Amino acid sequence: MKRPAQRRELAVKAVAMKGVSIALACRAFDVSETCYRYSPKLDDENEQIADLLLGLTKAKKTWGFGLCFLYLRNVQ
Repeated sequence: MKRPAQRRELAVKAVAMKGVSIALACRAFDVSETCYRYSPKLDDENEQIADLLLGLTKAKKTWGFGLCFLYLRNVQ
């Protein structure tokens, strides 16, 4: 069985390429309409955290995820 994200992608393609209704595509691929319409909201905070992680991993090449996480959690 395919993951929900894969089934959602198939439903989106069916609507876009074949012109079927959203309701029909969702039923055919066993995806809720809520899942079909969902789009994640990206925060500016996520971008800031990614930038901090990139800078930290360039500066401390020997640190693993755990050390980076603890450093950002305790220092920032």
